[in-house]
Amino acid sequence: MSTGGKMAAAFPQWRRGLSALCPAGFTSQLRRNLPVTCQVGARRLSHTRAGGLLRPLEGVRVLDLSRVLAGPFATMILGDLGAEVIKVERPGAGDDTRAWGPPFIGAESAYFLSVNRNKKSICVDLKHPRGTGLIQELAAVCDVLVENFLPGKLHQLGLGSEELCRINPELIYCSISGYGQTGPQAQSPGYDSIASAVSGMMHITGPEDGEPVRPGVAMTDLATGLYAHGAVMAALLQRHRTGRGAHIDCNLLSAQVSCLSHIASNYLNAGKEARRWGTAHESIVPYQAFTTKDGHIVVAAGNDQQFVKVCHVLQLLELTEHPDYRTNQLRVQNRKLLLQTLSQRFLQEKTADWLTRFEGSGVPVGPINSIQEVFSDPQVKHNGLMQEMNHPTAGRITVPGPAVRFSSFAHGEPTPPPLIGQHTVQVLRHTLSYSDDVINTLLESKAVTQNEMS
Repeated sequence: MSTGGKMAAAFPQWRRGLSALCPAGFTSQLRRNLPVTCQVGARRLSHTRAGGLLRPLEGVRVLDLSRVLAGPFATMILGDLGAEVIKVERPGAGDDTRAWGPPFIGAESAYFLSVNRNKKSICVDLKHPRGTGLIQELAAVCDVLVENFLPGKLHQLGLGSEELCRINPELIYCSISGYGQTGPQAQSPGYDSIASAVSGMMHITGPEDGEPVRPGVAMTDLATGLYAHGAVMAALLQRHRTGRGAHIDCNLLSAQVSCLSHIASNYLNAGKEARRWGTAHESIVPYQAFTTKDGHIVVAAGNDQQFVKVCHVLQLLELTEHPDYRTNQLRVQNRKLLLQTLSQRFLQEKTADWLTRFEGSGVPVGPINSIQEVFSDPQVKHNGLMQEMNHPTAGRITVPGPAVRFSSFAHGEPTPPPLIGQHTVQVLRHTLSYSDDVINTLLESKAVTQNEMS
């Protein structure tokens, strides 16, 4: 049986619904454009391509049904590694973050531009029967699907993991939710700030004597995106070995709780409830920010030898012989008076002067930079953390670049974040081999839309 025949058998109702839309023999046009699983493995990675070595995920196709941050962050990383990412957006508004401004760069929000490079955008109406059928077809020719709908919602549309993995047994279906696919909170919507609160992250974040504070960036979303990216990579490796796909359950609550690390261990093993410490560390002293004459400096003396060096730099040698400060355990017990003494000394010099004094001491120190200072930092520039692209409407844009570098390939020139529906016709024509007549019929039916500027 041809690929098109297998797919038609997998969802015959949808095929019958398209009988008036598609020309005779249309389903025979459907085919797997990607090689079998084993061909996405070592043999293909040994090849090179124009401009450098093959990126790890070249030949892997990702269907991205996610929006906002956790899912798009994960798929952006997959795109950086060479995957073809097809971002599915709803007609009209598209991804929610397109409207999350100011600031806007032209008509695009800076927020959306930050996490959507190296993607193609297609607009599909999932409430339209032809739209859901199109997603089924795309899932049949993709390696990975990432979604962050409320658990069960896509199943109601015939796009759940069971349905799509039946069509494509090799599909890696990654679900990102607030609390997991099952359980008492599964149907609660997932938002970074809520998950940050429920997971305990807010409880331990903020001034020592102040109120709980939301982290300055959506760390729960970002941690979940990193977990999802890693899980997809592991599932691709497993599929290479077994020939089978998988359903991945990735959620904000689990990601953030797992990132509580030693705070969780302190409670689970010692029954010790956590509290807020501001910039300080519960178990190490001195390990925090100090106010200087013109700003702040963070000092992280992680052992007794480093504490002695701090005292030498500060010219407070008497502290090294003080019986209350000879070990870290003693310093933790007597932190209040010690920190008062250190704080008074740090106020006497400017941040730059202190950084010069600490240079070569072996003590980890650093300034608290503004964002402007971050992107002026020589090491940030050296690490290539500013990535420039030419956007079709916003012009020249700059976003934070990939955090990880490989000796085996260079990231090269990224493609800019797409316009809404910029690649709808391209994907239909080249990924699914649709004829122009079928594409025009789909456009006329409003099941899909194409950006007029494309």
